[in-house]
Amino acid sequence: MKIEIVKRADGEGVLRCTRDDGTVAWQKQRKHASHFALHDMTHFSVETVLGYRLAFFGLIAEGWEIEETEGNSERGALPPEAIEVEKIVGLFDAERAGGERWSAEDFTSVAPRPLSEQELDRIRALRSNLFAQWQTIAIGQALALEFAATPVPTR
Repeated sequence: MKIEIVKRADGEGVLRCTRDDGTVAWQKQRKHASHFALHDMTHFSVETVLGYRLAFFGLIAEGWEIEETEGNSERGALPPEAIEVEKIVGLFDAERAGGERWSAEDFTSVAPRPLSEQELDRIRALRSNLFAQWQTIAIGQALALEFAATPVPTR
């Protein structure tokens, strides 16, 4: 799935996900747009490094609409994996907002699962690279990412 995060002159952003079948899910990020661009890059980093496939981007790749990932749609509740990832991403957002790097012990004390220093380092490295790329993106241009979602087996 191709992910594009578009930087707009008015401070708003656009998240556009083009699935492998060509269908598109998108969302204009108005309020707190700068936060959501970084939040989405953090999601990408966590899901990619830790191999999650049923969290935010994996669900979009499977055909969910962005609004459905809030868990309040006819699709019902989010899969446990999506909730777990949202909590982990929230911790990275809190770490970034606080400006102080957390240890694996700090993360593990509040995370829904243990995270090793190596996992944290790999997530931070990818996220830092994406943040640096974002800083160089011109207004009206997009940061383009490729999310390699694995099909979920039918049960």
